[in-house]
Amino acid sequence: MTNLFENLPVTTTDEEFTELVSRPGARIERIVSNGHSTPVSTPFDQDHDEWVLLLSGSAGLWVDCDGERDLRPGDHVLIPARRLHRVTRTAETEPTVWLAIHFG
Repeated sequence: MTNLFENLPVTTTDEEFTELVSRPGARIERIVSNGHSTPVSTPFDQDHDEWVLLLSGSAGLWVDCDGERDLRPGDHVLIPARRLHRVTRTAETEPTVWLAIHFG
């Protein structure tokens, strides 16, 4: 893949995760969501930091201790390791494209 907006799935039952680059200590991926959310009962709890940038679409992101925020293209968030977080919603009428960098 040479363009982050190529081959976007229009409707899927699951989010699509595509690893773009992986090196010791860092991994970069494209995430495509179509009306997806993380169940309240199973938030993410990662052992590494994650920086996410919303490229297109829209989303709601809840991060423990910070609450929920609405994201629009260009918004980015650093999620520290071990900080519970979940996606509360993503756009249903267009793909929501994220760029995520996992490190640390």
